[in-house]
Amino acid sequence: MVENMSPARDTVAFFNHMELHDRPRSFAGLSPTLGQLLKRLGDVRRDANGDGNETPVHQVVDMNGASLEPRCLPFMLSFNNLTYSVKVRRKISFSSVFHHRGNRLGGSPADETVVGDSLFTKTKTLLNNISGEAREGEIMAVLGASGSGKSTLIDALANRIAKGSLKGTVTLNGEVLESRLLKVISAYVMQDDLLFPMLTVEETLMFSAEFRLPRTLSKSKKKLRVQALIDQLGLRNAAKTVIGDEGHRGVSGGERRRVSIGIDIIHDPIILFLDEPTSGLDSTSAFMVVKVLQRIAQSGSIVVMSVHQPSYRILGLLDRLLFLSRGQTVYSGSPANLPLYFAEFGHPIPENENRTEFALDRIRELEGSPGGTKSLVEFQKSWQSMKNIPKSESDHQNMSLKEAISASISRGKLVSGATNNDASPNSMVPNFANPFWIEMAVLSKRSILNSRRMPELFGIRLGAVLVTGFILATMFWQLDNSPKGVQERLGFFAFAMSTTFYTCADALPVFLQERYIFMRETAYNAYRRSSYVLSHSLVALPALIFLSLAFAATTFWAVGLDGGISGFLFYFLIIFAAFWAGSSFVTFLSGVVPHVMLGYTIVVAILAYFLLFSGFFITRDRIPGYWIWFHYLSLVKYPYEAVLQNEFENPTKCFVRGVQIFDNTPLGMVPAAMKLKLLENLSKTLGMKITRSTCLTTGSDILQQQGVMDLSKWNCLLVTVAWGFLFRILFYFSLLIGSKNKRR
Repeated sequence: MVENMSPARDTVAFFNHMELHDRPRSFAGLSPTLGQLLKRLGDVRRDANGDGNETPVHQVVDMNGASLEPRCLPFMLSFNNLTYSVKVRRKISFSSVFHHRGNRLGGSPADETVVGDSLFTKTKTLLNNISGEAREGEIMAVLGASGSGKSTLIDALANRIAKGSLKGTVTLNGEVLESRLLKVISAYVMQDDLLFPMLTVEETLMFSAEFRLPRTLSKSKKKLRVQALIDQLGLRNAAKTVIGDEGHRGVSGGERRRVSIGIDIIHDPIILFLDEPTSGLDSTSAFMVVKVLQRIAQSGSIVVMSVHQPSYRILGLLDRLLFLSRGQTVYSGSPANLPLYFAEFGHPIPENENRTEFALDRIRELEGSPGGTKSLVEFQKSWQSMKNIPKSESDHQNMSLKEAISASISRGKLVSGATNNDASPNSMVPNFANPFWIEMAVLSKRSILNSRRMPELFGIRLGAVLVTGFILATMFWQLDNSPKGVQERLGFFAFAMSTTFYTCADALPVFLQERYIFMRETAYNAYRRSSYVLSHSLVALPALIFLSLAFAATTFWAVGLDGGISGFLFYFLIIFAAFWAGSSFVTFLSGVVPHVMLGYTIVVAILAYFLLFSGFFITRDRIPGYWIWFHYLSLVKYPYEAVLQNEFENPTKCFVRGVQIFDNTPLGMVPAAMKLKLLENLSKTLGMKITRSTCLTTGSDILQQQGVMDLSKWNCLLVTVAWGFLFRILFYFSLLIGSKNKRR
């Protein structure tokens, strides 16, 4: 055995060290595991090259044949007769309509139609009776031209196609995989690198460890796991570098891809699916990525990946190939048998030519021929039947799924809280590695850290609120208590309350930027959707409080609003409630609308309707009966009525005295002496004495004129806060329904 190991370990070495000492005796009789055979074989760097970025290689381990018995592979993923079809729109033309009618009237039998086709739609088969198998310790690569069905097959194996749409079976060790179990024992790496740009490589992997590793593991052990994974992925030199994006310089493309793989294998899954992990990378980076995948497979995992066109070096790392052409299998077997296969088909591969490139070119040629790849598909079926060697006795000794999972847990696999007990496979692994409060804490910490590194986002929002408050304060500076002052107050309140909602529109792209990260993480139970919604809400509160305080302090005393300290506190609370409701409303829309520009259009339009029906432009008693329901749905109505009551609730404060009754009327332009005479005549007519100082309109009168009588200001505050909670709940349901991430 190798004695001197490098710091980089294989995927399970660290957990072997922790858990193998306590291995139950029930597993003592099992044949040695792959981890034992490799003896924690490491990723030994090539000292001769001195290149820290060089992909580590495995050490060859000498085996003592006297003590080691042959061991059958514990895991085998099998898929049989997978078929998947979708409805696509037809191109409508006169000839197609005539052709369709001809078929219905008994046209030529050569014109084949599929059951379920119509004038406007036709059935397109993406997968057609695909069968195969992938074994532990091996990499199975799915190859084919664009549109051949590679990604569709990966999605089918990873349970990313809706139940009922996919025909056929996918089994692990002969047992059908349930969705819940597959989520826990597998991982799926998307083609796009969906990462937070302002987190470093080490932080990204550490947060993944916090999500996927159980809380029973200490913080130090999780850090050791992350450090071992960084070495395994060859990311030591980039560990402290931020991921980066278009506006921030970060790691290279190959390093980003390896980080994407790392966050999904942090818990050491049994099955790893990858959708074109080498796409967009140069040959060296692509080779390093596949080399990492080879080590992951050798650590005891099944690796299934799609690849467009592997290089000669990458081909040497692959164990099984599955070539697809228009949803059909044209080759299934090892790379070594590929020359023999095409030689028997009548198209031998030249010695100095890349075998996969030749095969793909030949398949493309056949696809463009009149007969298509039908001859190759038929030859593949006959070739498989001729080359099918009867299975030996050891091939039938695969463990049951329960035994295989137990053995994997014993040697350190599935470290997301799995237990090795006598229960069924589904109950051996928990749905989630951590309770929801742990998930909330980690999500909140990640969000705060990412926001702190982009302070310009909050700075711009704060600047917008301060500029708006400054403009309103200077425009409505120290309003008086005249009838004109009342009208100006009403205008200020309507604009101020609607502005708080409009400034919340910047929350729209926040979730849209995280949408696919969220879908990737929740698809395989990294955390609960409810934990995300709660943490998202809690993280937003400090910023909303600060913005509310800034706006209230800028406008309250400058405008000359009434109420003193208590009035200011309520003014601050209702602005905070308006920010909360507006932010929740926009967050809910971001969960429903997938595009930023479409979302902004909807937000602006709906907020305009809210303002229209708030009661400022037209009072409640003047709104037509068929629109009154929208008045009560308006988010602006409740904070607007609350600030009106906060301002005009003092019954002793007068806003119209004596001759001021003529203001805002044509008589307001007549001389003061004439107004006094008119006032005397009015007094005689009404039979009451009205002088220059007689109070004619109080705050209660103004509230009555505005139709603000049904709810108190505190009830308006509670309703506004309740709207915010309602939209957060709706946001949760939108995530629950809209983030299934499955094909239909």
